[in-house]
Amino acid sequence: MNLVTISGPPSSGKTSVILKTIAAMTGRGIKPAVVKFDCLYTDDDELYRKAGIPVKKGLSGSLCPDHYFVSNIETVVDWGLEQEYDLLVSESAGLCNRCSPYIKGIRAVCVIDNLSGINTPKKIGPMLKSADVIVITKGDIVSQAEREVFASRVQAVNPRAVILHVNGLTGQGCYELSTLLYDDAHHITSLKGMELRFSMPSALCSYCLGETRIGESYQMGNVRKIDLHTGADHER
Repeated sequence: MNLVTISGPPSSGKTSVILKTIAAMTGRGIKPAVVKFDCLYTDDDELYRKAGIPVKKGLSGSLCPDHYFVSNIETVVDWGLEQEYDLLVSESAGLCNRCSPYIKGIRAVCVIDNLSGINTPKKIGPMLKSADVIVITKGDIVSQAEREVFASRVQAVNPRAVILHVNGLTGQGCYELSTLLYDDAHHITSLKGMELRFSMPSALCSYCLGETRIGESYQMGNVRKIDLHTGADHER
């Protein structure tokens, strides 16, 4: 089975791109499935079911969705192998800019939209910088010049990635993306022992454990404080 991890900021068009890309695989004998990770609520699983795509969903609740993903992805892969799917697509929640949802040796796709601002690529960490494929959506809403400037900013951050312009509404560009997602050379039988491409965001403090009161006397553990004199942060 091939496993593909697809991530991106909230409302960047991940689900639409996945639906159109899987539709573009019709007739190629590929049996796909999707697992949707989210935080508090999602009805994207219903969209996959309506399209006839097997789907499972998981909600992280109060946990960081990235940590929830890495704690459950092995179980999800085992499910996909038991069902004998050819391609399992893992769709992340709309992640923060520091998230790291990719695994070494597993195809990684980042979806980002043209409306997020030309400086956004510089603000996104491993989710964009370590992706194999970067999909840029909503190009039909901006001018050609804006598309080119945004794409150049993306390429400057991750010059190794393949950059594709995809329209999640019409499906334009989704066939090209589908040819990159399934590859016989990337078949896996287990994730056991595999590693993340980059470490997860780290925090183990009193607020992680349910503290709600504000004040230094209530802050313990891994806490980062701002230095207003130098403008630099420091941990204590």
